[in-house]
Amino acid sequence: MSSSLVLEFVSTVRANRSGPVDALEDAGGLTVWVADHAPDLGVDPATFVATPEMHEDVVALRQAIRALLARAVSPGRASGADATVLPAFESSLDLVNATAASVPVTPRLEWPQDEAPRARTLPARAAGDSARLRATLASAAIDLLAGPYRTQLRACPAPRCVLYFVKEHPRQEWCSAACGNRARADRHYRRHKNA
Repeated sequence: MSSSLVLEFVSTVRANRSGPVDALEDAGGLTVWVADHAPDLGVDPATFVATPEMHEDVVALRQAIRALLARAVSPGRASGADATVLPAFESSLDLVNATAASVPVTPRLEWPQDEAPRARTLPARAAGDSARLRATLASAAIDLLAGPYRTQLRACPAPRCVLYFVKEHPRQEWCSAACGNRARADRHYRRHKNA
């Protein structure tokens, strides 16, 4: 869960034909994104509303995580979306660690009637939505970057793609079939253009 959550989070920077698009462009965009991911973030989508300050903090965290992902994929190339404007590695690392530590968590065993027991991770103390959601995202980034999937982390090399992905099989080169098709079409065009 945590690797897909953090990849979805950093993929709020996407590209279309006109260039990079930011799904978290404003507090409204953040509210929509959090509502779509509420179960993973431990937020009540019915009451969550992002503030401008929360938006600023979350976007700063996203950029810090993107800086760490750029370092993780090196010596390969980083995402072209923002590689030239990412914060410095050390300050990004400090921000992610401090954010993850801002809301201590504890496991809780839940055992509903006629179901298997399951563990949930909950804040160990009361925390506001902003701190809780940023701590969850920072912790997910730490899980990805310190876990076994880090070595399979890639920036998609397809033209105009700015996404990071986890390489799921040895022959996978792109984040999606659409990007693979676009890359092949681009290669075909370049070969025939120069012929």
